[in-house]
Amino acid sequence: MDELTDVAAAVADPVRREILAMLRHTPLAAGEIAARFSISRPAVSRHLRILRESGLVRDEQHGRHRRYTLVRFPLGRLTEWLLQFDVRQAPDWSRQLAALDTEVHRARRERGRSEPAGTPSTARQKDTA
Repeated sequence: MDELTDVAAAVADPVRREILAMLRHTPLAAGEIAARFSISRPAVSRHLRILRESGLVRDEQHGRHRRYTLVRFPLGRLTEWLLQFDVRQAPDWSRQLAALDTEVHRARRERGRSEPAGTPSTARQKDTA
């Protein structure tokens, strides 16, 4: 599997997503993480191993405890890939068309000011006024 597939597979599980959310603000020991779930400690350890192997967390031994820290970079790569499907990232055509309309009116106004008196377009404007 490639890195993006590993990360997507890791975040597909709700328990692993919750672990990532827990680690968002501060590193936690494995026991602290396991205490927040009703599943067994070995099950939490398997989830942590998957997160570690996917590169989403790193662990450090502190005495008898293993501390886990979130690694954000792989999530950024997944986010970049997912954004290509985000409809909120699509161009806002109504705003762009309104800006174009404003620019057309401004250009017409400026063109009218820059033409000397007596030119055909100025004469037409006087006839219609």
